[in-house]
Amino acid sequence: MQVLETITQVRAARSAFPTLGLVPTMGFLHEGHLSLVRRAKAECGAVAVSIFVNPTQFGPTEDLARYPRDLARDLALLEGAGGDLVFTPSAAEIYPKGFASRIEVEGVTAPLEGAARPGHFAGVATVVAKLFNIVQPTRAYFGQKDAQQAVVISRMAADLDMPVQVVVADTVREADGLALSSRNVYLGPAERAAAPTLFRALSRARALFEGGERDAETLRASVREVIAHEPRFEVDYVSVASPDTLEELGRVGEAALVSLAARLGRTRLIDNVLVGRPRA
Repeated sequence: MQVLETITQVRAARSAFPTLGLVPTMGFLHEGHLSLVRRAKAECGAVAVSIFVNPTQFGPTEDLARYPRDLARDLALLEGAGGDLVFTPSAAEIYPKGFASRIEVEGVTAPLEGAARPGHFAGVATVVAKLFNIVQPTRAYFGQKDAQQAVVISRMAADLDMPVQVVVADTVREADGLALSSRNVYLGPAERAAAPTLFRALSRARALFEGGERDAETLRASVREVIAHEPRFEVDYVSVASPDTLEELGRVGEAALVSLAARLGRTRLIDNVLVGRPRA
């Protein structure tokens, strides 16, 4: 496994692989990341992983400084998962002096996380576009937990004719349903015990949909009702939207993305389920 810090090194190493999967990460890896690495390795024959805590996707009041980092641990995990290339650039390598460009994906970035975190998706789209240009992957792998991010990246790649297939894999969860996230490390014991409430709430909406309910506001209300039983949560939003455009629905047709964001103490958690459409 090669650990590379510069764009020049990555481009030189990339030439050795006819096909290559890419898993972009911000480090502090968990089983969700590693499942993407293993899938990329199986499907592409070789896999590159980026580890970069991207400052441009954090707002001024967000957790950039305290975002968890443990590079030595991450590298050991990637070695075990079959990583071939690991790109660990500095901020100056990605954003050199004079850097003045960014990518804006309109429409799908406006609601949900885009409304709660202005500028977030411009930071995400720009850094992912740079990673696609640097690594030139055959396929790039993302998790469904960050559903809006996956929609944004897919839209960007299609709109800009990027020669990469964006693959979105199912959310990986703990046994009690909590979606794996690097930020779960922030949860205290009582908060960790309460956290699976979010998946229970989403599962309630999915059960109603599978039982024939198609009124989107009824589904939203069912999510809020379950969360209300756990007073530690402060809900940011509950959404039942088109999986493709992220526009809120009045009535669900064939499919919907049921998503939410809520604060549990100092930790902001997001989660979602797709109803009516299996993940490819």
